[in-house]
Amino acid sequence: MSSFFNTKIALLRGMDTRRADVLAKELNLFTYGDLVQFYPFRYLDRTQFYNVVDLHDDLPMVQVKATVRTKELLGEGRKQRLVAQAQDESGHVELVWFKGVKWFEKWVKNHQEYIIFGKPTLFNGKPQIAHPELEEVSEQKPGTSFLQPVYSSTDKLRNFNLDSKGIARLTAQVLKLCAPHFHETLSPELIQRYALMPKAEAMQQIHFPQSTDLLQAARFRLKFEELFYVQLKLLRQRTVRKVELAGQIFDKVPTLTHFYKNVLPFDLTMAQKRVIHEIYKDFCAGKQMNRLLQGDVGSGKTIVAFIAMLIAADNGAQSCLMAPTEILADQHYEGLKKFADMLGLKIGLLTGSTRTAARRVLHEQLRSGELHMLVGTHALLEDVVQFKNLGLTIMDEQHRFGVAQRSKLWQKNPNVIPHVLVMTATPIPRTLAMTLYGDLDVSVIDELPAGRKPIVTVHRFDANRLKVFEFMRQEIRKGRQCYVVYPLIEESEAMADYKDLMDGFESVSRAFPEYHVSIVHGRMTGGEKDAEMQRFVKNESQIMVATTVIEVGVNVPNASVMVIESSERFGLSQLHQLRGRVGRGADQSYCILMSGYKLSKDTRTRLETMVRTNNGFEIADIDLKLRGPGDLMGTQQSGVLDLLVADLAKDGKILAESRAAAQEILNEDPDLSKPENQNIRRHIESLPASAVNWSRIS
Repeated sequence: MSSFFNTKIALLRGMDTRRADVLAKELNLFTYGDLVQFYPFRYLDRTQFYNVVDLHDDLPMVQVKATVRTKELLGEGRKQRLVAQAQDESGHVELVWFKGVKWFEKWVKNHQEYIIFGKPTLFNGKPQIAHPELEEVSEQKPGTSFLQPVYSSTDKLRNFNLDSKGIARLTAQVLKLCAPHFHETLSPELIQRYALMPKAEAMQQIHFPQSTDLLQAARFRLKFEELFYVQLKLLRQRTVRKVELAGQIFDKVPTLTHFYKNVLPFDLTMAQKRVIHEIYKDFCAGKQMNRLLQGDVGSGKTIVAFIAMLIAADNGAQSCLMAPTEILADQHYEGLKKFADMLGLKIGLLTGSTRTAARRVLHEQLRSGELHMLVGTHALLEDVVQFKNLGLTIMDEQHRFGVAQRSKLWQKNPNVIPHVLVMTATPIPRTLAMTLYGDLDVSVIDELPAGRKPIVTVHRFDANRLKVFEFMRQEIRKGRQCYVVYPLIEESEAMADYKDLMDGFESVSRAFPEYHVSIVHGRMTGGEKDAEMQRFVKNESQIMVATTVIEVGVNVPNASVMVIESSERFGLSQLHQLRGRVGRGADQSYCILMSGYKLSKDTRTRLETMVRTNNGFEIADIDLKLRGPGDLMGTQQSGVLDLLVADLAKDGKILAESRAAAQEILNEDPDLSKPENQNIRRHIESLPASAVNWSRIS
C-alpha cells in the first residue's frame, strides 16, 4: 500500500499543529490512513422530509422545508433569544436560538425558504425546534437529500471546531486526495462471488453514502474484508504451527487402559469420549497440539485433562496443570491425587503457600523426572521450576492468564514445544471463539454427566427476602448448604461493596442463629479464605456469605442453593459461572437472583435469560449482544479484536463466510503465490510487521 496513507493530518488544508495534536491525543488519529478508517458510528437521515403538522416529541432529528415568515428578538441581556416563525403548507413551526442570537438575527431572512434540520419538541402544544441547522433553498440549489455521517468527538475537539461536522469536512478533503491511492485488496474471484463493492467506492460510500442501499453494500464490503484478513492471519498461524512445530508423539496408552477398566468409578459422557479422541489424535500426529476445551461448570473437563496427563505419562513425558487461584489448584490436586496414587503415578502441588522445604523436593523430583504431574498456580511460571521433559501444559480458566504467561510455560522444554490444552468454563460465543482462538483447535463438552439435574433458577425482588430465607432454612434442614453472594467491583472490594457484604453477613447471621455462617472476601489472606472454605466443604458451616471470589472456586456437591444479591449488577456470564457453584451433586439445586424493582431493559433481559435457560452457549451469545466483545473475559488482551467496522455480536454470518473464504484460499494456495491472489499477497506484504489488523490501510 502506498506510503501516501502515512502522510500526517497536519498537512491538510485548514489544519495546523495544534489541531493535529488534539486529534492525535483525543482520537489517536495521526495520518490520512487513520482518518479515512475513522468510520461514522451512525448516520442522520436527511433523505426524508416531514410536514410541519406531523412533528412531535418522539421523533429523532428531522428535516422540513419551510419559509421563515417572521423573526423577533425576545428578552434582554443573557436571556435574550431569537424566535422565528416558519411555515409550510401544513402548518407553523417555531425556531429558537439562545446562543449566537445577534449573528442569526442578521443571517436568517424573512420570506426565505429553508431546509430546517433539528430535534422537534412540543412547546405549549405547538412544534418547536431549538438551534436548527438552516440551508437556503433556491432554484440553483433546491436541496438534495442525503445520509449525514456522525463521527465521535469530544469537548476538547469541539473547542477546535472539530465536532462531527468538522471531522466530516476533513474526511471529505482526505477522501478526494486518497481516491487514486485506494487499491483493491481482495481477489477478483472473491469480489465476484460475494458481490462486493469495489474498495475505493466502499471507502467513499461508508463516509458519505448516497443511499441506504449503497451504505449497506459499503459496510458489507468493509466488514467482509476486515474479518477475512483477521481469519486469514489466524489460519496461516495455525497452518504454520501444524507444519513447522513438531510435537512429541504420545501413542502408548497402557496405564489409560488400566484406568478405564479398573479405576474410573463412573462412565464418561459421549462428549467427553469425543474430546479425548480428538486430543489423542493430536498426540499421535507428531505436531504440537494447541487445543481449546470449552465446557460448562460441572461438565467434566478436569477428568479429561487428567486422562490427557495419563497419556503423557504413558509416553515418558511430564505434564502440568495451572489454575488461576490456590483454591482451584488445591481442588484439582485433591481430586486427581487419589487417581494418581491408585495408578502408581507421582503428582505434586506448587502454589504460593507451598513451604520452602517442600518446594526443594518438588524441584528435584521435577528435574529428575520422578514427578509425573504438577498442579499449581502462577508459581509454575517461576524460572526455578524446571522439568526433565515437559510434554503437556494445561491451563484452566485460561482467559485469566495473559499470552506472555502462557508462552513462559511453553519455554519450560527447550527441545520440543509441549502440547497445549487450554480449558474454560466460560462458554465462548462461536463468533468470538473463531476470532479470539481461530488459531486453536476447539473441542466442546456439551452435555452434563448422568444424574445431574438442571438447576432451577428464579428471580425474586428484595421485598421477598423473608420467603427466600425460609426456603434456605428448608434446604438446610434437608442437610444441604447455601451460598449467598454479593457484588464485587473489579478485583478488590470498594468500600460500598465491603459494607454491603458485612451488612449482609450480619443479617444472614441474625436470620439463621441456629446455623454456622462462613464468610469469604478479597480482603482476607489466602490462608483465611482457605480456612473458611474448608469449614464449608466439611459442612461445619451451613451458609457461605461471599463475594465473587468463589466464582472459580471449590467444588461442594452438598451445596444446593445459590442466592445472588444485587444480581442486576452482574454480567450474564458471571451469573452463569456463579450458578455453576451449585448443582454439583445428585440433589435438585436452586439459584435465586435477588434484585431491586428498578431494572433497565438490558438487565431484565439478563435475568429473564438466566431464568429461562441453563445453556451456557446460548447465554454467552446473548451476553455478547448485550455487552460487546471488549467486555467479555478480558478479550482485549488478544490484540485480535482491533476491529474498525465489523461487530462480532452482529456480524456472525459475515465472519463465517469470510473464514470459509480464507480457508478455501489457503487450502488451494497456502503461499498466496497464484496470480489470482496477488492482490491479497501484495496487501499483506505492504503492511508493517507490527500491524495487528491485516485489513488496515496502513
